[in-house]
Amino acid sequence: CCLFLSPAPVHSYTPANTEPASRPPWVTDDSFSQKFAPGKTTTTVTKNILPRGAPVPSPASTSAYPSPVSASSQAPAIARGTIQRAERFPASSRTPLCGHCNSIIRGPFLVAMGRSWHPEEFNCAYCKTSLADMCFVEEQNSVYCERCYEQFFAPTCARCHTKIMGEVMHALRQTWHTSCFVCAACKKPFGNSLFHMEDGEPYCEKDYIALFSTKCHGCDFPVEAGDKFIEALGHTWHDTCFICAVCHVNLEGQPFYSKKDKPLCKKHAHAINV
Repeated sequence: CCLFLSPAPVHSYTPANTEPASRPPWVTDDSFSQKFAPGKTTTTVTKNILPRGAPVPSPASTSAYPSPVSASSQAPAIARGTIQRAERFPASSRTPLCGHCNSIIRGPFLVAMGRSWHPEEFNCAYCKTSLADMCFVEEQNSVYCERCYEQFFAPTCARCHTKIMGEVMHALRQTWHTSCFVCAACKKPFGNSLFHMEDGEPYCEKDYIALFSTKCHGCDFPVEAGDKFIEALGHTWHDTCFICAVCHVNLEGQPFYSKKDKPLCKKHAHAINV
């Protein structure tokens, strides 16, 4: 008695007209680029009225770093919002010029921001509190006590809604504490790493690929934007990965057979070891 195996049904490859739900958002959503265009903001700006006489920040104060100080300053650039403290020096044969009144200092003096100051003239630009023995923050070439800086200049974190003193993260047209701008999945801070957006939430590269990207059934690597791909046998394949499971000949645009969810060319349609 002889047994005859009938060949598996033949399939013809035709490009899919409908994108699967698992495709990356920039493929399935025609408006994706508009949603996250650099010039488009999704935040709400609230206008607050400053108290009378309060310092008005200039447009430059919204940048990550303060405006350059005068050429006479020898201090290195310090990130905006960094809390500093003046250093006291006793009277000596050195007679520096005061950074406030530009007069010679004969007696004890302070050194801050690369300049020297009469102790009685190193004060908060708004409340006039002496900063000789207090921490201060430089803003627009003026100095402020921590309280005044926080009230008038410090940006608000988009996550915890508290004032940011020190290093600021700028992302998605908002400001964040560096420890608050984190991946929505693993909760790790991004630092200077790239991130991806999905449903309005940021994700690190690793979690975005794991959660949202479409993987090629042949190589298990993501099918990224711009890649040529094929949809066949209920899966997505890179065009170069859709090959015969036996001889590895490329089957793009060719009739193919299937066995155990694997594509086969006509020559190997009856292959046993697949």
